Amino acid sequence: MTSAEPASFPDPQFSTGQAALPARIAAIDWPAVAEALDAHGWALVPGLLDAEACTALAALYGQEAGFRSRVHMARHGFGRGEYRYFAYPLPPLVQLLRAALYPPLAKVANRWAARLGQAADFPADHDAYAARCHAAGQRRPTPLLLRYGPGDYNCLHQDLYGALAFPLQAALLLSAPGSDFTGGEFILTEQRPRMQSRASVVPLGQGDAVIFAVNQRPVRGTRGDYRVTMRHGVSEVRSGARHTLGVIFHDAA
Repeated sequence: MTSAEPASFPDPQFSTGQAALPARIAAIDWPAVAEALDAHGWALVPGLLDAEACTALAALYGQEAGFRSRVHMARHGFGRGEYRYFAYPLPPLVQLLRAALYPPLAKVANRWAARLGQAADFPADHDAYAARCHAAGQRRPTPLLLRYGPGDYNCLHQDLYGALAFPLQAALLLSAPGSDFTGGEFILTEQRPRMQSRASVVPLGQGDAVIFAVNQRPVRGTRGDYRVTMRHGVSEVRSGARHTLGVIFHDAA
């Protein structure tokens, strides 16, 4: 779903990544991803982007055009660091990721909704879901680039922007751990009823994606399914610069 605005980002800088990406997404073992999401609330997809595409996406952060807003995390108590939300139309590679990752994840989303006693009515393609968001007044795009430097971190949070929320999202690490930065581990926590929180550290390399629950997910118990609340964040970066692409499927009010 795009607006009539002229494209802010040219296609050529993403041509290599765009050409390879559909085949890489098609080659993902989606049943294994669904199994991991059911078991842990997150799934690792190694090598989704190549180094060239990662570098090109990270370089967008310094451009003025193509973004709708910049957030300084410390001003809002979110942590330390910055992130910028893309404007419509999205960069071609980001749009491709959003459109191609959504259909297999919609199947998981519908299955989770049914298990939680909700309406399992997420449409099969992202254009239809984006149209639903826009009709509900959620028209601002939510894919974003995040930039962290030494001492920066992201507090545990959930990316909820309105009444409509797709239950899964993706984060892609654009920088190389140990080379571009140290520290900055991606962290997920889950809170089960009457239990203390449990944390997971996701071992991301450059170009890897983690797909994870935005808010709540179903877990099978002795008396049926119950809700587990998920949050995510990033530990303190010790050195260097860390860039991440966040692919959120619902838009913001």
